[in-house]
Amino acid sequence: MKISFLGTGAAEGVPAMFCNCEYCKKIRELGESEFRTRSQVLIDGILSVDFPPEAYAHSLKHNYNFTDLKYLLVTHSHMDHFYAHDFILRGYKYAEVKTPVLEIYGNGEVLKVFSECTRREMKPTVAPNVVLHKIAPYRVFNVGEYKVMTVAAQHSQEETCLLFYIERNGRGYLHLYDTGRVEDKAFEFLAKNGAKANLVAIDCTFLEYTAGEKSRHMGIEDDMTMKEKLLNAGVIDKTTQIVITHFSHNGNPTRAHTQQIAQKYNVTAAYDGYETEI
Repeated sequence: MKISFLGTGAAEGVPAMFCNCEYCKKIRELGESEFRTRSQVLIDGILSVDFPPEAYAHSLKHNYNFTDLKYLLVTHSHMDHFYAHDFILRGYKYAEVKTPVLEIYGNGEVLKVFSECTRREMKPTVAPNVVLHKIAPYRVFNVGEYKVMTVAAQHSQEETCLLFYIERNGRGYLHLYDTGRVEDKAFEFLAKNGAKANLVAIDCTFLEYTAGEKSRHMGIEDDMTMKEKLLNAGVIDKTTQIVITHFSHNGNPTRAHTQQIAQKYNVTAAYDGYETEI
């Protein structure tokens, strides 16, 4: 499985769109290599986890044509993770579509947002090109050639946000963001259903700030708590790659700073365009 981190920033991006703090000014001065767009992970060039407003920019920067995209797993309905407006462009005079149907999987709020955002401009000829599936936490199902498990994120009181374990040919990817510390039930569910992750991408929005039990995001010490629980559950082992990502501008997420943290904790700090294979 090829895992591509197209975007690695939190909701506001890095530098933040409307911010003039010390960190954002510094990152603007350092230039484009330090910029972090909103989060998107692409697997094998055909499955995306989330679809932010920058998805089009990601396709240009990373030389990827989204006509190849077959499946989209959506963690939740927040704008930075699901920008539904773009899907009105999947056909008609806007595009020659190579893959006839894009299958989108998300919770009830994701389906509502899709309807709200596309109802004014969706062409009748485009609508059949996008098929939506309602999913819930603690389920196991197939998405094409992938086995998918869902668990609940700790992120929003307004909707049940999702996290994903994705497996193909015996190789597993575990997507643990946008979320705070995950409930123990999630580790038990993953273990019971045979999840064995070769790579875990984990929320590190706060970097060196420890969020604790009730927050809807995490820092590196929270990540280490999650790592220990995953080890104890047998979902990962000592060879599993841990990737920290989804950084806020508030934590000074320059590549140099995130790399220092990564070295200290023996993890990998993602950046926009980071790719790895498992």
